[in-house]
This record gives sequence, C-alpha cells and structure tokens, in this order.
Amino acid sequence: MEEQTPYPAPHRPGSPVRSGIPEHGRIPKYYAVKARIAELLDELGEGGALPTERDLAERYEVARETVRQALRELLLEGRLRRSGRGTVVAGPKLEQPLSLASYTEGVRRQGRRPGRHLIGLERFPCPPELAPGIGADAGEPVWHLERVLLADDERVGLESTYVRVSRAPRLDVDFQPDSSFYGYLRDSLGISFGDADEKLETVLATPREALLIGTPPALPMLLIHRFSRDQDGRPLERVRSLYRGDRFSFTTRLRPE
Repeated sequence: MEEQTPYPAPHRPGSPVRSGIPEHGRIPKYYAVKARIAELLDELGEGGALPTERDLAERYEVARETVRQALRELLLEGRLRRSGRGTVVAGPKLEQPLSLASYTEGVRRQGRRPGRHLIGLERFPCPPELAPGIGADAGEPVWHLERVLLADDERVGLESTYVRVSRAPRLDVDFQPDSSFYGYLRDSLGISFGDADEKLETVLATPREALLIGTPPALPMLLIHRFSRDQDGRPLERVRSLYRGDRFSFTTRLRPE
C-alpha cells in the first residue's frame, strides 16, 4: 500500500498550507511576529484594542519597524482597523454575492445596516464609448449617479451608475439617494433585471476615490464593472463599483454549463 503524505499541521482548510512557511523553514522575522499578533487578535476579539507598537515590540523582542510591517499586512488583510489614534480588531469581512441582488440586499442578509451617501447626480450627453453598454445613442441624455457605500455607517465602497434619462426620467425628483436603485427601478418604474455581465479585478484607488472612501491610496480595492440588461434583454445600466479589499469578499455558486 502506498504511503500517504501526512496532513499538514497545524493547518485549517482555507488557510495557507503549513501556515505559509517555506519548506526550507527560514521565516521572515516580521511574518513570525505577524502570526503571533494574529493569535493575540483572536484572544482580544472584535473591537478589542491592540497594544501600542512599542508594547508589541517589547513583548516579542523585535524592532518597532518589524512590528509596523506586520501590522501593515494585518490592516491590509482586514484583520485590524484604525479607531481614533489607536488600532482595534476588525470584524469579519462583508460577503457580497456575485448576483443580480443589490448591495442593499446583500448587506442586510448579514445583519448589517446598508446605506449610501450621495456624491452627485449629473445629467450629460452620452459619450460614444458609453453608449453601447446602456443601449443609448451618442449624445443622448444619460444620468450619472455616484454614491459612497455604507455598512453600519462605515464607508466601504464607491459606486457609479450610468443609465439613460429616458429609462428613468424623474430620477432627480423621485429617487431617494440613500435607497436601492434596483428597488426604485422595480417598484416605481416596473423595470426588472434580466441578466448582467460582470468583470472583477484588483486595483488601487485614485487619490479622489481614497479620500471619498476614507482609505489610504495603497489599500487594494476590488473593482466590479457590471453591464445589466432588463427582463426583455435590452441594455439597462453600467455600474462601476469599488469595494474596500480589507472589508469585502465575494461569493458565487458555480454550475455546469
């Protein structure tokens, strides 16, 4: 009988195999400190205040720059968050389904309170490069709706929506900017969504985007481009959604074609 390779331990399914340590065993000092701080975070629990860099450096007997590098990675991974002048343990990431469900529905399913803050609602002639994605003619009036996405009043993303004025002529009058755009189309205009094409990529926020979301420009972002069609298969909207990489993960269910 063929000898079986032992299950790598300690190892939790879904985590890096062998805790991400190379086979040669040489571990960067900051990574070892990061692992020990991660254990401390589990002990502190969500919202727990992290000791200062100086205290951590003394506890683990390393330089403060080593601690700082470990904390930077934990911040980028969403394990920590800034709170005032200190740092606390962050809660779990929001899981947003890759589906035609709205942001509002996805956040509510996780027991969080969704919200949006209006940045601007503009009306302008449709540029030629935008026209095919929303079924418009070049020069036809279109809306651009830009909003900051909120979860329990925490800024977690930025959303830009483009739609023909003819599809939502009273958007600037009847629509509540802090509510679901999909709900407005469905309940007020009788427009249902049929299907959509989406592209997901990792980007860095521009200085303007980072300022609006309240994050450092170096924080990785998850960017989704969506082209949606209505129940009759006609192009309806184009959406550019930017989500904080430290606060969001995306889920989907795959089926055989």
